Amino acid sequence: MTDVSFHDYAKLDAVGRAALLKRSETDLTFFLDKVGPIIEAVKTEGDAALHRFARDLDKADVKPGALKATEAEFDAAFKAVEPEVVEAIRYGIENIRRFHEEQKPEAMWLKEIRPGAFAGDRVTPIKSVALYIPRGKGAFPSVTMMTAVPAVVAGVPDLAIVTPPTPDGSVDAATLVAARLAGVETVYKVGGAQAVAAVAFGTETVKPALKIVGPGSPWVVAAKRLLSGVIDAGLPAGPSEAIIFADDTVHGGLAALDVLIEAEHGPDSSAYIVTHSHRVAEEALAALPEHWARMTPQRVEFSKKVLGGAFGGIILTSSVEESHAFVNAYAPEHLEILSTDPYAHLGKITEAAEILMGPYTPVSIANFGLGPNAVLPTSRWARTWGPLSVFDFVKRSSIGYVTASAYPELAHTARVLARYEGFSSHEQAVSSVRDAYLKG
Repeated sequence: MTDVSFHDYAKLDAVGRAALLKRSETDLTFFLDKVGPIIEAVKTEGDAALHRFARDLDKADVKPGALKATEAEFDAAFKAVEPEVVEAIRYGIENIRRFHEEQKPEAMWLKEIRPGAFAGDRVTPIKSVALYIPRGKGAFPSVTMMTAVPAVVAGVPDLAIVTPPTPDGSVDAATLVAARLAGVETVYKVGGAQAVAAVAFGTETVKPALKIVGPGSPWVVAAKRLLSGVIDAGLPAGPSEAIIFADDTVHGGLAALDVLIEAEHGPDSSAYIVTHSHRVAEEALAALPEHWARMTPQRVEFSKKVLGGAFGGIILTSSVEESHAFVNAYAPEHLEILSTDPYAHLGKITEAAEILMGPYTPVSIANFGLGPNAVLPTSRWARTWGPLSVFDFVKRSSIGYVTASAYPELAHTARVLARYEGFSSHEQAVSSVRDAYLKG
């Protein structure tokens, strides 16, 4: 099939192999140049800039004074969304909440490091966080679920959602349903780079936040990068990406079915089937037209651009070990291990943000409510970042407590090292000068 990129990995030189690791957002130069003026406009003009960008960039009619969703809009959303969808959202939120409640760290711990000397951590929620919910290529109540639930579990007192408005100036109804069911009642009708700027600086309507989390387009990624000195930009979550690793125990049609999951998000997505099996590769190629025939035209267009372009397709390796090595080098956002014995491969793969094992765990199930978070680092950041979690909404404070009986031993060590490093005030603070105060 000529419209799917096919790569024989063993025949590629170093340049060709390196090219396979690139994503659509690897070079943000274009976007960084464009978002600068947007950020400056929001900083200086506030709501007026948000209304202008809603009209000019989002093609949305947001009425003056209507940047924030009202209680009536939330109520109307529950009437507009089909009961089956509301229940699916409720079901997913329950699973996601159960997972993140198990993940939540204890509020404080102290350990006796030496007799009479205690050290530990205290965990407290971040005071304010904005949750970015994309909308450009579809509606994503699932992202609302994945971002809002761990934030609520963590106990963040000031939560707000920013999301691009629909053409009539409203918010996607299912997103409002998911927000309320998760426990978030503040939703602003603003998206793109202007949303990042709005929560970074604040406007007449939008309250500033200390942090922003959630996936977004290269425009959003670029704005987060430029504003990282103003607001904590959270984990780097850009356009969707996935690797479907398949060994020779599964049918290639199954790999083809699942590679389309992330490929259909948009033309800026990345998606590969990686296999050492010629049979699996051939079966996948043969099955793709059948799968496309059952998809909607827009999603077919998106996925064909991905699988036929520079950021997707089929990679045929020379061995299962070479497949493992490529997955680790790629460090995908989503990874499926398609095998009847996925545990045989799990120990060989260390660089992936999400690992879904076996033929019954497609990305779809994980995206919509298995429990683990589906907001994940992209662009090889899985090498140092993990999934969005309760830990992204809390901060740690170290706790130390030294009793009178433990002090002399610790003070002696501190004096020795302070003297060696040349810090006289450090040394003085644990010297006889302190002893005099303590005895007095």
